[in-house]
Amino acid sequence: MLSETRYRTIRSEGVHVLQRRGERGARELTTRRLVLPEGGSAEFNAADEETVVVLQHGAGTFAANGESWKVQRSSVFTERATALYLPPGQPLRVDATSALEAVLVSTPAPPGGVPVLQPPSKVEVNDRGRDAYTREVHNIFVGDSYVQRLMVGETFNPPGKWSSYPPHKHDGRDGEPTLEEVYYYRVDPQSGFGHQMLYTADGESVVHEVRDGDLVLLPYGYHPVAAAPGYRLYYLWAIAGAQRKLAVYEDPAHRWIHDVQQT
Repeated sequence: MLSETRYRTIRSEGVHVLQRRGERGARELTTRRLVLPEGGSAEFNAADEETVVVLQHGAGTFAANGESWKVQRSSVFTERATALYLPPGQPLRVDATSALEAVLVSTPAPPGGVPVLQPPSKVEVNDRGRDAYTREVHNIFVGDSYVQRLMVGETFNPPGKWSSYPPHKHDGRDGEPTLEEVYYYRVDPQSGFGHQMLYTADGESVVHEVRDGDLVLLPYGYHPVAAAPGYRLYYLWAIAGAQRKLAVYEDPAHRWIHDVQQT
């Protein structure tokens, strides 16, 4: 049920689960958050799942497969992403030289592959929409040849703006690929909020208030997003499903907005 798709989990030190495949309708994705104090460390290994680790803020070292990478990000709102791809069964160690937070998204995948670090310079930046639904979309691991099933990126809503608009979906009900998605939210300033709507053509509908650190599972249906005035809204998005291809079906009731003359 769409009413059960928001997850609000208190930040706690170490690796903790935000949402899990097999629960509340999730078929593909499991999402975790890593929180470390300065000088802290953690290890992670998903035996049968590939994982993308997206640094949210902080500095430290990612180590996997005999390699190590120094990573740093002041915040999601000030610097582009640094992210690490981990093939199934590849152990990861994280050592923090300052307070550090990261999000890890996993999905089942065949064995094989090597860890790959995606630096900020390799993030693909796209301006999307216009007027009240303008936003910036950053593709991190989307069209690359390293990842087998996951697609991962970030979206930035200016204050008061909409995204995932016109409303779209990718649940396969209208011939598009069947894909599952999660949105992990950050808000600036942190006291703010946004709204995440999920709805279907047959009338199921819910609106979630989303705050900093919330996650919403998008198992099916259309899923537009709005930022409250005065607050920048960020969400990390991760997708997995029938194909590794970004393909959406827009709500026919709202496609007309593409034909409106730009102001």
